[in-house]
Amino acid sequence: MVARNTICLWYNGTALDAARFYAQTFPDSAVGAVHRAPGDYPSGKEGDVLTVEFTVMGIPCLGLNGGPAFVHSEAFSFQVATDDQAETDRFWNAIVGNGGQESACGWCKDKWGLSWQITPRALIDAIADPDHAAARRAFEAMMEMGKIDIAAIEAARRG
Repeated sequence: MVARNTICLWYNGTALDAARFYAQTFPDSAVGAVHRAPGDYPSGKEGDVLTVEFTVMGIPCLGLNGGPAFVHSEAFSFQVATDDQAETDRFWNAIVGNGGQESACGWCKDKWGLSWQITPRALIDAIADPDHAAARRAFEAMMEMGKIDIAAIEAARRG
């Protein structure tokens, strides 16, 4: 059954590679149907992979090999809530270590240019702390980080 709402992500011929990486990296992720072009199109030939159905942590996605006309930007990202530092490190290192790049405040980008927020639940709790001063300290600590360091966030929250 086709999902009623699916995220369509544009790739330049690498949708299947990206889908396979996401399926290997994140739980509840899989590659589904691969559809080949029934004829030539501006960025490909008949028989090339045109679309790939996949899920990322249960979210239905469609990878479209649309060519070089459009690229990913930070205007769209997957935010992945992590339970501990080991999980945070594992996801961050998988993305960055597979040709991706680090950014700030828990953000990184995979080698296809798609942005990811690897966000520990401890950070979410800290910046939502009803104690405004504690939340501000945690937020200011986060603003200085690339990958989130949970121990440093918790220390800043405590003051």
